Amino acid sequence: MRAEELLQTLVRRTGLTEQHVQTLRSLEPIAGPLAPEVALAFYDYLGRDPEMHEILWGVPGRVERLYRSFAVWYREIFAGVYDANYALRRMHIGLVHARVGVRPGHFIPAVGIVQELTLEHLRNALRGSDILAAITAFEKIMSIEIALMQESYFSALWEGLKLTQNEQEALREGARVLLEQAH
Repeated sequence: MRAEELLQTLVRRTGLTEQHVQTLRSLEPIAGPLAPEVALAFYDYLGRDPEMHEILWGVPGRVERLYRSFAVWYREIFAGVYDANYALRRMHIGLVHARVGVRPGHFIPAVGIVQELTLEHLRNALRGSDILAAITAFEKIMSIEIALMQESYFSALWEGLKLTQNEQEALREGARVLLEQAH
């Protein structure tokens, strides 16, 4: 399935409406500045796992680059622009993760940290019915985020299994092939 078609399917499945999009846009001034704090918590969580620690800190400068990339990713959650390019960027992130050995079992639990900190911040910053609207919109876009990235893992694995039967190698090789095709 192409990224744009997948995004449309996910929007339909999650029930993300224009009102949710407007709500997410309105949250950017509240949530956007939280990006550095959320990035620190996200990578601290991942770094506690020995396998992830090696992936993240095994290459000099990688974590510092990832902090910057994370901040861009996080702010885009609240940009309110969820189009084909958005979907392609999210799927690209999943392919890069797969290529370096980050599996959904590493990434998806860490996204829980993102959700937890963001939801706590929103509950503290908002009042009344704004809280429920914000939480609902945020949960919908996070479901889409996770699904887009996870689909890229499946694509990488499917492509890689054509080359090798070792699952970890297949994931990395499939991601490499798909990233090369994208360029």
